[in-house]
Amino acid sequence: MQDEQMANSSSSDHRAPARPLDEIDRSILHMLQTDGRASIRSVAERVHVSRANAYARVNRLIDDGVIRGFGARIDQERAGQGASAYITLKIVQNSWRTVRDKLRTLPGAAHIALVSGDFDVLLLVHTKDNRALRELVLTRIQAIEEVLSTRTLLVFEEQDLEDRDIKEGPA
Repeated sequence: MQDEQMANSSSSDHRAPARPLDEIDRSILHMLQTDGRASIRSVAERVHVSRANAYARVNRLIDDGVIRGFGARIDQERAGQGASAYITLKIVQNSWRTVRDKLRTLPGAAHIALVSGDFDVLLLVHTKDNRALRELVLTRIQAIEEVLSTRTLLVFEEQDLEDRDIKEGPA
């Protein structure tokens, strides 16, 4: 599902701009980021609106593309993905869409971003172990014709900021 979400959020997306968000919308977003399984009833109670209003607001946020989907946050290590890395790529000019489409097919690709600076693409991957990571970088990524160079940054420890809200509670 993440692949579909990333495919639908490309820079060539020509949807109308999202409507401005008010404080209630922001509260709903924060609550759903913390607990994507929250019921409409609990959302309504928490932000002090009717269930019908909460339902309409969530649907509008989905329709406007503000909410792109719902999913589980995974502890990669506990899920058998013991090695994570950010990989920076320098690519051939004007090849972003082609490279993005090829990177999407890689096993363990979690996030792909076109960025500015000393490199062009930032890729987050999760693999079973360092051997699988090495294989991914050396035989899959570096084999992409449009990739000029890569640099791999091993992740020693990571923390989703959304997890902070769950453990610490609301501010």
